[in-house]
Amino acid sequence: MSSAAGQPFDHVTDVLVIGSGGGGMTAALTAGSAGLDTLVVEKSPRFGGSTALSGGGIWVPGAPSQRREGYRPDPEEVFTYLKEITGGLVSDARLRTYVDAAPQMMEFLEKLSPWLEFVWKPGYADYYPELPGGSALGSTINVPEIDLRVLGDEEQNLLTPLALAPKGIWFAPKDLRLFYQVRQNWRGKAVLVKLIWRMFRARVFGDRMAAIGQSLSARLRLAMKQQEIPLWLDAPMTELITDTDGPGARVVGAVIEKDGRTLRVQARRGVILASGGFDHDMQWRLQHLPELNRVGELAGPGKDWSFGNPAATGDGIRAGEKVGAATELLDEAWWFPAICWPDGRLQFMLNERMMPSQFVVNGRGERFINEAAPYMDFAHAMIEGERSGVTHIPCWLITDIRSFHRYVVAGHLPIPKVPFAPVPTGRKVPAAWLESGIVKTGSTWEELATQIGVPPDRLRRTAERFNTLAAQGRDDDFHRGDSAYDNYYGDPTLPNPNLHPIGKPPYYAFQIILGDLGTSGGLCTDEHARVLRADDSVIDGLYAVGNASAAVMGRSYAGAGATIGPAMTFGFVAARHMAESATSEHEPPRAPNLLGGKQQ
Repeated sequence: MSSAAGQPFDHVTDVLVIGSGGGGMTAALTAGSAGLDTLVVEKSPRFGGSTALSGGGIWVPGAPSQRREGYRPDPEEVFTYLKEITGGLVSDARLRTYVDAAPQMMEFLEKLSPWLEFVWKPGYADYYPELPGGSALGSTINVPEIDLRVLGDEEQNLLTPLALAPKGIWFAPKDLRLFYQVRQNWRGKAVLVKLIWRMFRARVFGDRMAAIGQSLSARLRLAMKQQEIPLWLDAPMTELITDTDGPGARVVGAVIEKDGRTLRVQARRGVILASGGFDHDMQWRLQHLPELNRVGELAGPGKDWSFGNPAATGDGIRAGEKVGAATELLDEAWWFPAICWPDGRLQFMLNERMMPSQFVVNGRGERFINEAAPYMDFAHAMIEGERSGVTHIPCWLITDIRSFHRYVVAGHLPIPKVPFAPVPTGRKVPAAWLESGIVKTGSTWEELATQIGVPPDRLRRTAERFNTLAAQGRDDDFHRGDSAYDNYYGDPTLPNPNLHPIGKPPYYAFQIILGDLGTSGGLCTDEHARVLRADDSVIDGLYAVGNASAAVMGRSYAGAGATIGPAMTFGFVAARHMAESATSEHEPPRAPNLLGGKQQ
């Protein structure tokens, strides 16, 4: 923390946004539209943050794109749903603000710029659609694909995933679900043909199409350029600046490193921390998330197991703590079960857990959860199981050769061998998988049990019990397939899309570890996204959104896009609060236009 007393500033703005993910860019667009001078600074040489690496979904019940399709979720029911899944960890005021402001945020963005186009495709259910207020239609909002060439010179500055898909491979919102059905129906095969055509176009015409998080980040950046909002890349924030050194100090700016210089930037209206969590600060993660020590043993020294932004190391959270901010949920993350290959590459295990002919066992060789459950629930069961003294990290997904030939498993495409294909194909399990030790095989349950280190008699009993349940099409033990969410990536040709007996050997076991999309604990905030002290008093001039703040979802996850949706919504809320505060303090009016276009 640095005091402003008696020291000059090198740069002055109204609003300083730290971080260029979805939350930060939405905040900047909102502030800029309200007539406030706004500057975004980004630690990384690339913009987009974890949003650019994500699936790009935005969970917004009541979004304009839903209303255009005639679907209008009841806000009171949505509040009831969030109240239920957060279990009292989040204030009613924050939950109600999210419910009310999220649709307003989307309406604002749509009106602000033609680049900000949003679509809703019904059918991707909320993660708890059977709860009061939950929806089987879902509230995940997406953006269409975009050709990144429209970014011009900015294209090279977009943060991209470490493991890029082959040129021309991109999925629209519904493509991925249908692609997983490539062996079940003609629509899945049509998506495969579509992907081949896209690869051809990319090679012949130079298309550089992007979807999901890449498209969302590109569109937000294009809107910022349209609104002439500056973005400083490779410009980390090192500390916040306050007006005094004592308790009750107001945040008035931040110290920024840029082009080898240390700059003191004044923020007359305040600072918005949108700098992400501490995804890649291993020391801090292991301190707050001790189960990750076990993951580290499995992944190997120097390996990382988070899909979050590589530049997210908790800078904003630490800076907030130094000026007196309280924190919550630092032991929490946006967990998911994953395969960690020997090269350290993480593979999200999603559709495999909804596949019919499989079950997951712990170190006792026993099932412990509905395998198709939302990934946060599945991961929490792994953590709680590990704390009970039974090995759950890793656990093992057990399946058979029939499933390998019928479903997409660990990225393998169940079609005849295609030379030089960008993904594994063919009828044989890749030898490299078996050699890695991540995948084990056995011709009997006893042999497979020995391979994965579980009691052979228990694994056999588990398999026989599972087959009995699968044959009747009803999982009396864990209720797999009862939820519309479970069914989404299941096999639509079966009475229960998530259940089918495991058949003849060879059997296979895939090692599952604990991965995450980033940490979800951070600075305590109120319904205006203002940062709070331990006594709930407000730190004037300081706001936090996204993974820099303690999640409005608590320890749960409402539906796909429940990270980006709150980040963007509270970015909007924070900037709007700044604009309204400026008006209330009788500053010269700047024609706030929070639901309109660029100021003239």
